Amino acid sequence: MATTSDPVDPRRARRWRAVGLMLLCVGLFSLMDAGLKTLSPHYPPFQVATLRAASSLPWLLAWALASTGLAPLLRVRWSLHLLRGGIGVGMMGAFVYALRSLPLATAYTIFFVAPLLITALSVPFLGERVGPRRWTAIAIGLVGVLVVLRPSGAGFVSLAGLAVLLAAVGYAASAITVRVLARSDSTQAMVVWLMLLMALGAGLLAWPDWRPVHGEHLWVVLGIGIAGAAGQYAITEAFRLGEASLLAPLEYTALVWGVLLDAALWGVLPDAVTWLGAAIIVGSGLYLLRREAAPAVLPP
Repeated sequence: MATTSDPVDPRRARRWRAVGLMLLCVGLFSLMDAGLKTLSPHYPPFQVATLRAASSLPWLLAWALASTGLAPLLRVRWSLHLLRGGIGVGMMGAFVYALRSLPLATAYTIFFVAPLLITALSVPFLGERVGPRRWTAIAIGLVGVLVVLRPSGAGFVSLAGLAVLLAAVGYAASAITVRVLARSDSTQAMVVWLMLLMALGAGLLAWPDWRPVHGEHLWVVLGIGIAGAAGQYAITEAFRLGEASLLAPLEYTALVWGVLLDAALWGVLPDAVTWLGAAIIVGSGLYLLRREAAPAVLPP
């Protein structure tokens, strides 16, 4: 029997593509962060930030030249790119510093203030509409973060915890600039210039204390470059296609990656309270996805 299907909603298709890219980038960045944590005890934070950017740059530049050529890389809004590059240097240096002493899962839970910041900034800067159900789901996710951190909030008062908070602020600001730059600049230009400016800026800061890279760490640097390049493309394209307020909560899935990588590489296992917090955080993200898939009868 012949059947007819409903026409595909282009806006919904774009949103689901953005969701898929965001989930992919979270996984890739988690693998990259494991490499950064491996390097962090051996090299200064800004040197690790330089290696992260420089190792990804050749892959991104080759893709950009093959897909769009040189001209779109030069027709850009230089002021915003410079701002984003400076933010990226500070964000990466702070995060690498924190990874020296914090497990990945702990760093990620503190970093989860970023989705709330992105959601809040998307309203005045991007004019996006955030309905009460999304606000509620995000708030529930943040309750899960507090469960993981414990009521004492000890993770917030350490230098490493404060460094993660600084990185989260930088991440939120960078995500907003992506949405603004996407109105005029190509994805290729955004990722190439971010990596180039991060490599140059962090390299200048790291140069006085630069240490030779050990041979056994070269494969880690290579893996960081590949995962970072693919993740940078995915996150830039995701924020180009989807609303920041929808994509931000998907950062919560990084906690699952953090727990798995901590257990596999460093033998660190979360306790029951951490698992409870993780369940709350992931559950809030899944609720937002369910709301997105449901027919648009009520405001999101």
